[in-house]
Amino acid sequence: MRPVGKKVAPPRKRPPQSRRPPAPRKPKPKRPPRTLKLGRPTLRLRVTLGVMAFVLSLFAGRLILLQGVDPDSYALAATKENTKPFVLHASRGDIVDRNGAPLSVSEDAVAITADPSLTSKVAPELAAILSPKLSGTTYDELLQAMTKKGRFTYLAHQVSPQAWTQIAASIKLQNKDRAKAKQPLLTGLYTEADPIRNHPNGTIAANVVGVVGADGKGLSGLEYGLNDKLSGTDGKAMYEVDAKGNKIPNADHTVEEPKSGTGAQLTLDADLEWFAEKRIEQAVKQYKAESGTVVTIDLKNHEILTMANYPTFDPNKPVKSGALKNPALEQVYEPGSVQKVMTMAALADAGLISMDTKLQVPGSYTVQRRTIKDHFDHGLLNLTISGVVAKSSNVGTIMASQQMPIQQFVHYLKNFGFGDPTGLNFPGESRGLMPPGDEWSELTRSNVAFGQGLSANAVQMTAAVAAVADGGVFTPPKLVKNYLGPNGEVIPNPTAPSHRVVSETAAREVGLMMESVVGKGGSATQAQIPGYRVAGKTGTAQEVDSACSCYRKWATSFVGFAPADNPRFVTYVVLQNPTNGRGGGFQGGPVFRDVMSYALQKYAVPPTGAKAPVIPLTW
Repeated sequence: MRPVGKKVAPPRKRPPQSRRPPAPRKPKPKRPPRTLKLGRPTLRLRVTLGVMAFVLSLFAGRLILLQGVDPDSYALAATKENTKPFVLHASRGDIVDRNGAPLSVSEDAVAITADPSLTSKVAPELAAILSPKLSGTTYDELLQAMTKKGRFTYLAHQVSPQAWTQIAASIKLQNKDRAKAKQPLLTGLYTEADPIRNHPNGTIAANVVGVVGADGKGLSGLEYGLNDKLSGTDGKAMYEVDAKGNKIPNADHTVEEPKSGTGAQLTLDADLEWFAEKRIEQAVKQYKAESGTVVTIDLKNHEILTMANYPTFDPNKPVKSGALKNPALEQVYEPGSVQKVMTMAALADAGLISMDTKLQVPGSYTVQRRTIKDHFDHGLLNLTISGVVAKSSNVGTIMASQQMPIQQFVHYLKNFGFGDPTGLNFPGESRGLMPPGDEWSELTRSNVAFGQGLSANAVQMTAAVAAVADGGVFTPPKLVKNYLGPNGEVIPNPTAPSHRVVSETAAREVGLMMESVVGKGGSATQAQIPGYRVAGKTGTAQEVDSACSCYRKWATSFVGFAPADNPRFVTYVVLQNPTNGRGGGFQGGPVFRDVMSYALQKYAVPPTGAKAPVIPLTW
């Protein structure tokens, strides 16, 4: 719609226009045909010469770089393409006993290696020769190794020279036939030194010495604990090889010589160790025990002569990891009445008891509402302090120990070595368990006094009693006598410092009390040695069974020293959980007697000729 009232202008008319006709186009002139222009010969020659000069300058620059600026690095890179590395294994140090008898030594063996670039074409034939001669590997594993990428791989370690000689002979024989038939030769196998660990004396001290793994490193025992000293440092060599991987005679090579390991001379006596192992084996089997241990210390220098265990193992054969432990140091238990030796020594040193001490010992005793009894039923007994030890009375020991303050008692036991490592630095060693003094109750003191409530290992117990035998002076035991350098030098292993625990008088009095144990009326007459005075102590302790966390196992033991009036050796015997009878006197006493007799005879220790005093046990 248009808006109302608004006029719209009419459309404008365009004026007429005149049009001219288009002018006719003139035709374009035709271009002449193109002709090829020939280049100038002089210019083309100059360009060609310039390009050639540039290329030649590049070659010249590269040549200067190779031979003038850094020729060594490029020569080395080229050499690497045609060289082969060889490991030169260090000779592992020997472990010998105190007299030089070999316990663990290295013997010649080889590792077999392969160059897969050479063996891949004949791998099935080589695997068929190798697999019957090598243990621990299969035909398929060998085949896979010899056909993989690369130029170096190990096929087997610690192969005896005899086995490799047989393998090499088989390859040589087959190669004669293959050469006639124009077949590819069997090649690409090599060897390098890879010594094997051998134990000439089999099971002797196996738990102590330990074993070495296939990689040449210690797995247990001293082989593990002294691995850094024993193993030495491997060397290496680089040899130029031909296209078949064979060493090129008189070609350049580099050798970094290996450094031999340091050997260890132990304090153990292999003969005495063997006898102790056989004797504890008999006892374990006779009394159907789980295990047994014998430790002997020479009081002349506190060197350990025996650390015998049964069951044991042959380190020359495959061994399960669970059998590699050394129970003498790794197994802890509550020692039982052998602990009374240290309790009486502490009381005597403090002046709380003497040889004249007399006690009226009832059949039972109550401490903090717990009733403690002796191992035998009895009424009121009038016992001397020697009678308390000889009869191994728990009740009499508790009555005597209650005179000493707890903190003082703890101090004495710490000085005897309880709760602390032995100082042998043996792998896996347990320091035992002794509660801190501020945690002891009256009941704890009573239990510890007769050997319950604390735990120790067999070497700790032997060393503690050795302090009493040695006039009250505690000296840490010693297991490694010397280190043996690769050039034959002997490096003494220093002895740890000693300290006095109790007086010489107190130690002598306790020694007399212990003589009454093996005398008439004592609990271990089986431990007597004809012609010698013997001091000893029995032990029978309950043990916690981990299956129920309750007391239902036992440890029976006997410890003693001889000659009692001039002590030379201390021997400790312990049986773990015997099930055919139970008693430290008749089970451990005979083992002590036999091992101690052997030691006294071998080391020509004569009897003193003195007679044991008659000590009253009752009053």
